Amino acid sequence: MKKHDTETSGVEHTEQKMEVTEVTGDETGVALEPAERIRQLEDALAAKEAEVAANWDKYLRERADLENYRRRVQKEKEDLMKYGNECLLTEILPVLDNMERALDHASEESLSAVIEGVNLTRSMLLSVLKKFGVEPIEAKGATFDSAFHQAMCQVESADVAPNCIIEEYQKGYLLNDRLLRPAMVSVAAAKKNGAE
Repeated sequence: MKKHDTETSGVEHTEQKMEVTEVTGDETGVALEPAERIRQLEDALAAKEAEVAANWDKYLRERADLENYRRRVQKEKEDLMKYGNECLLTEILPVLDNMERALDHASEESLSAVIEGVNLTRSMLLSVLKKFGVEPIEAKGATFDSAFHQAMCQVESADVAPNCIIEEYQKGYLLNDRLLRPAMVSVAAAKKNGAE
């Protein structure tokens, strides 16, 4: 039995030596590996920090560009509001001049000359408005349409079909086929039975 114990003891002793050898071999590798690993991690950290700094710089530049763009758009919008009608107003000024001329000649000439001057001025103004896409809405005699007409009153009539426009109080206008101002009108209503 001693022989068997000796054999077993020898095997255990050999395993212990192998373990010691393995640990000793690993210790040398472990001592070098953490330093190398730390250097790699520091390099990776430095690269990421540089990337973060570059991204932050890019963010700040983009933000500044966006702010500049917003300011520029706001200024353009303000200028458009201030000067957007410049072309229209330049075209209207001659109409105003003609109205002043008509008024100046009103005391010197007959009423017919004033009427002629006002009609000429009206024609000029309508021409300018048409040039800029403004068209009058033809209302009198048309069927009432709430999209283009504003009913001021209803008038009972046996002569005019119900829902037809009898009178126009104020002309309506379209700007490039979009309603600028509705026409103010009176609309025919069916005559009630027994009413005279």
